[in-house]
Amino acid sequence: MTQETILLKLGGSLITDKSQPGTARYELIERIASDLATTLYNRTEIRLVVGHGSGSFGHIPASVFGTRLGVRSQEEWLGFSTVWHQASKLNRIVVDALRHDGIPAVAFPPSAASLANNGKIEKWDTTSIKSALENGLVPVVFGDVVFDRSLGGSIVSTEDVFVFLAPDLQPSRILIAGIEEGVWEDYPACTSLLKTITPKSFKKLTSPISGSVHTDVTGGMETKVAEMLQLAQSLHGLQIRIFNGSRPGAISEVLEGKNLGTLVHA
Repeated sequence: MTQETILLKLGGSLITDKSQPGTARYELIERIASDLATTLYNRTEIRLVVGHGSGSFGHIPASVFGTRLGVRSQEEWLGFSTVWHQASKLNRIVVDALRHDGIPAVAFPPSAASLANNGKIEKWDTTSIKSALENGLVPVVFGDVVFDRSLGGSIVSTEDVFVFLAPDLQPSRILIAGIEEGVWEDYPACTSLLKTITPKSFKKLTSPISGSVHTDVTGGMETKVAEMLQLAQSLHGLQIRIFNGSRPGAISEVLEGKNLGTLVHA
């Protein structure tokens, strides 16, 4: 049986209430974990890496302390620690939910093993993550603080993590689950959904794309799409899908190949 590696992001807007500091959507997280457990039981060829945003846990203190822009002063390092603590709290909630449903999840925090330079991951020995996949485990990564050669400290998004991991892990698909149906051409009116985005069509967009009114220190939808387009151009055949993960069964459907949301490809 041919195995397929998939990177799945559970967006911060999906698993937290971004308008309320430190507020997880427990029922939704538990339902997603249950759906994933069923899918992985039935589709044993899938090797899954789960990533998640930090939502109202990490983004709010990160905005207060300006952590994404660099960490130098003692106050900023205290902020760095606060952001780490909040992001880690949400990670434990996600991992606990996955394990409750029988998924052998193991967390791999970027803060513990990676080194960034000017806000981008530069070094990370991925041997342990690959070993976890080879032995039937589910690595869980997330948006996190990182030590940074140029900035002292910074923050990397889940997309930043995926961009670094993808060349090593060679996924066939990256799936990004949020609360929007996909990428809207006219957010917040949300009347025109972009079914496909390519480098060529992205350049032709007449207005910036957006997808959130809440705090996001790692950039909005346009930043995420640009990062994913660049990655798709560097990895032949990679397909990236941005979709609404809040509907019951939606994440399982996309894992099994249903074409929901917006497809991003080269």
